[in-house]
Amino acid sequence: MKSDVEIAQEATLSHISEIATQLDLTEDDLELYGKYKAKISIDAWNRIKNNENGKLILVTAINPTPAGEGKTTTSIGLADALHQLGKKTALALREPSLGPCFGIKGGAAGGGYAQVVPMEDINLHFTGDFHALTSAHNLLAAVIDNHLQQGNELDIDVRRITWRRVVDLNDRALRNIICGLGGKAHGVPRETGFDITVASELMAILCLSDDLQDAKKRIGRIVVAYSRSGKPIHPDDLKVTGALTLLLKDAIKPNLVQSLEKTPAFIHGGPFANIAHGCNSVLATKHALKLADYVVTEAGFGADLGAEKFLNIKCRFAGLKPDAVVIVATIRALKMHGGLAKKDLAVPDLEALHRGIGNLAKHIENIRGFGLTPIIAINKFPTDTEAEIALLEKECQKLDVEFSLSTVFTDGGKGATDLAEKVVIAAAKPSQLIFTYTDEMSIKEKIEAIARKIYGADGVNYSPAAEKSIIQLEKLGFSKMPVCMAKTQYSLSDDMTKLGRPTNFKITVRELRLAAGAGFIVALAGNILTMPGLPKKPAAENMDIDANGKITGLF
Repeated sequence: MKSDVEIAQEATLSHISEIATQLDLTEDDLELYGKYKAKISIDAWNRIKNNENGKLILVTAINPTPAGEGKTTTSIGLADALHQLGKKTALALREPSLGPCFGIKGGAAGGGYAQVVPMEDINLHFTGDFHALTSAHNLLAAVIDNHLQQGNELDIDVRRITWRRVVDLNDRALRNIICGLGGKAHGVPRETGFDITVASELMAILCLSDDLQDAKKRIGRIVVAYSRSGKPIHPDDLKVTGALTLLLKDAIKPNLVQSLEKTPAFIHGGPFANIAHGCNSVLATKHALKLADYVVTEAGFGADLGAEKFLNIKCRFAGLKPDAVVIVATIRALKMHGGLAKKDLAVPDLEALHRGIGNLAKHIENIRGFGLTPIIAINKFPTDTEAEIALLEKECQKLDVEFSLSTVFTDGGKGATDLAEKVVIAAAKPSQLIFTYTDEMSIKEKIEAIARKIYGADGVNYSPAAEKSIIQLEKLGFSKMPVCMAKTQYSLSDDMTKLGRPTNFKITVRELRLAAGAGFIVALAGNILTMPGLPKKPAAENMDIDANGKITGLF
């Protein structure tokens, strides 16, 4: 089979204005970035905001494994299948980060015959949103250091500056640095570091804001440091809120592209799901819901991270509620959760599959705990045997959950026709949304609720630093915020080696970080890095471009 980039390059794309017409958008609603990409103008929202909402379909997954699950590919294929069924459909997905793209994970534009295009643009610079975020974030960092250099009028404690710098690449050498070296004229020496752009609080703000002015208010209340007396310092105090917002004036607008099968796709924002809330922007989702009858969106990594945050954070803030939830799994990944090594996954093993289904069962239980009904999408691989498929179908019947085989990677939308039909039936039924915790609960009660209900933990341990942070955050009045858990994506626990459905464990919260502008508290469990590193053989080594501009090696 051809590579993803070869399939994408051979596709015949429609002009983006033709794609927009499917959603009743006019040329006046578009700000064109060439023939195949556009941003939606701010004025368009005023015209569509009173439209009735379509059905919201959330796609999530089991805990990811190196075997691959294909969540984005399934999301795109499902949207294409709904489109083929004659439904007015739109996608709402995250933008890929350059870090994973050049590292090991790959892009986030789908795969095979279920892709969003132009694939090369989406995985590279796209419409410049990440560059705008990086610039705004680093402007704020520069202003903080300049404030120290120019006399430190706000009496900032250089040991308690929480705002680091960012770059949208995997660069482990920048995790911890000392800046301001070289003498008095070059700044105040201090310890700091870099995070990847998608971990920036500005990314979370972009994705949770209702509009540019809401983003401006959120930016103004970011806590970037503390004074020596313990007072929080904000961009408003540094008088740069307006300048930071100005840099995001275009990035705030949702991007419109298309799938290989001409399904409209909003791709906007991209916070990581293990260190942030892992969902595309509220603005993109709301635009899609006002313009389409069915909107397929996804949440990052497994349901214990992405879906939990989609429901407890994004839906809480935006007043959204899914009408159906799809959980993506593969037989290969389930066998890995059952104890098989990656090299053995092609070998039939019913016992390993049976053990691994425990991971799927926990995610089904969790989605039901939110008051929602899940549908299982099995992304079929050629190595899957009839006996393995039969066992999985039997176990799904025992769990009283709908089950559908998906072949969208090789067949595009027609490979998800059965799934789409089941989604339509599920979305027609009344649904509710029950949050895991209430706003009034304490920080520890919220963390405990997530750990016990979502992860299946027996409780929570806290480091001395985390205990101290909780006392401080509650004293400053931030305890009513939602909690954004940062932990490994590979396990329901905070130990990446505990696959399947672990039991008899506690999670350890080692650090808490305040995201006052975004509106949540980040609780870090385990060794979570906010700046990834490159592997021994980065994907970048396989990439090239010829004299005619043809790209190779990009997946």
